[in-house]
Amino acid sequence: MLIWLALALAALTVFALALASGSSHLAPLELLRGLAAPGDSVAGEILFKLRLPRALAAFAAGGLLALAGALMQVLLRNPLADPYVLGLSGGAAVGALGAMLAGLGSLFVNLGAAVGALAAIVLVFALARRDFARQYLFGALDASPRLLLTGVIMAAGWGAVITLMLTLAPEAKLRGMLFWLMGDLNGAESWAPALVTLAVCLAAIYPAARDLNVLLRGEALAHALGVRVSALRYTIYLVASIATALAVTTAGTIGFVGLVVPHALRLLLGNDQRVLLPASALAGGALLVAADTVARTALAPLQLPVGVITALFGVPAFMFLLMRNPRKA
Repeated sequence: MLIWLALALAALTVFALALASGSSHLAPLELLRGLAAPGDSVAGEILFKLRLPRALAAFAAGGLLALAGALMQVLLRNPLADPYVLGLSGGAAVGALGAMLAGLGSLFVNLGAAVGALAAIVLVFALARRDFARQYLFGALDASPRLLLTGVIMAAGWGAVITLMLTLAPEAKLRGMLFWLMGDLNGAESWAPALVTLAVCLAAIYPAARDLNVLLRGEALAHALGVRVSALRYTIYLVASIATALAVTTAGTIGFVGLVVPHALRLLLGNDQRVLLPASALAGGALLVAADTVARTALAPLQLPVGVITALFGVPAFMFLLMRNPRKA
């Protein structure tokens, strides 16, 4: 569709700006030479070892967060839901900060974030399993409120653990831990798993887009039209959880991308999930690449946490959307 093409072109434009921008200025000819011969010039080293991996990681993380946000808003039938509403970011943060406290390297920090996110997924899923089972048996029961409350409670619990860890952390490690909590793409070389996960998650959920449209009209209607609501909810939750876990593992906890992007696209394009899901992935990726470029260059050579940029953009953008479309928000 035309909207997908437009968003893909916007993403490519943002990518080009990300590769050209940084504390070390690269002229257009240097940029082209670096792309053509990555190992034969300083420009090639900068592009392929620093800027390109970071841009790819930002695109993957932003796409995963926006896709997860769109799915969570369907799952909870709440346009203000975001990927972190079930406490997944808190579990990942506890795992990552635990690895930092132990003095382990970046590989173990990413592994700790993945394990923490997985633990949060399993815990919330286990606590909400009874409600899903009752929904499967009795059909019309809506498990969304209990699932939402379970996630909010778990997020509060993880937040308390994070506060305790920051309180006990030695001063030498505190800055790195806070930087990760605010979103950090510095040294994000492991972009491939996140990018592959984005493609797999989108391919896995897209065939169910028609059923998602029916689910948004109400569970009773979805049951009447033959939609397997319980199985669909499991699928949505699993895909959104995996997407959020990989995004947090790759880039730390970054807010507002998963909330603002699908919400804004829904107001612009409508609520057809066949259009909205791929559009959210493209727009979320492009937005986080743009935010990371600003974070790298605004006060260069000082680098800002990318989560600060997304919050500074996300708060006024979301307030504008709320004031412009109060009934749709």
